[in-house]
Amino acid sequence: MDVEVKGSKSEPFLKDEEIKALIKQSQDGDQDARNLIVEKNMRLVWSVVQRFLNRGYEADDLFQIGSIGLLKSVDKFDLTYDVRFSTYAVPMIIGEIQRFIRDDGTVKVSRSLKETGNKVRKAKDELSKSLGRTPTITEVAAHLEISPEDVVMAQDAVRAPASIHETVYENDGDPITLLDQISDPGETKWFDKIALKDVMDSLDERERLIMMLRYYKDQTQSEVAARLGISQVQVSRLEKKILQFMKNQMES
Repeated sequence: MDVEVKGSKSEPFLKDEEIKALIKQSQDGDQDARNLIVEKNMRLVWSVVQRFLNRGYEADDLFQIGSIGLLKSVDKFDLTYDVRFSTYAVPMIIGEIQRFIRDDGTVKVSRSLKETGNKVRKAKDELSKSLGRTPTITEVAAHLEISPEDVVMAQDAVRAPASIHETVYENDGDPITLLDQISDPGETKWFDKIALKDVMDSLDERERLIMMLRYYKDQTQSEVAARLGISQVQVSRLEKKILQFMKNQMES
């Protein structure tokens, strides 16, 4: 699908109820409705693309990938939930672009992102000393006066990949590597982490967003509800359902 980036920012947004009506038509097989959704949400895709510029990729390429994420969100959007489409679509678009960058096999990090990553690392050290514990993402973000999302992106950008042959412990000249810990049947936490990642990957975009906000960004159910545009009771029910699903998957 070819979509022009130029001029996309001038397209007016449709009201949420208008978008949902078009989504219903698109999910029923109306191609014209599907095309109109893309046309009227070019600004939404472009706003997400802005976060990934200066990484060595052409803006047009990122826009094309983001548009694929938009179409996936149209196909998977559940009209029975009282959630704004844009709230659901943005994580899908971000995820699609991140997968593209990850699968491309090259890591391109801008200087500003590296600088932010260094500030985050320094802030975590300072806060750890003053708090007597590891600070949360929210606390680091407040300390640096940036968004929690920026903290997460900066940390990921400067995190060096670990080698499976890296020494994690050495006893009397006998080194224990990361590979040893993974392969040790008595040390299950590495497998637990891998299994947990697989379970998280099996969740849909909104479910992953809920778990990220609740357990990674330390937000309350009320804060998550406000973010998603639903009630706190709905968040509570969804969270219980997701946790039960994850528990069942981990046990199996």
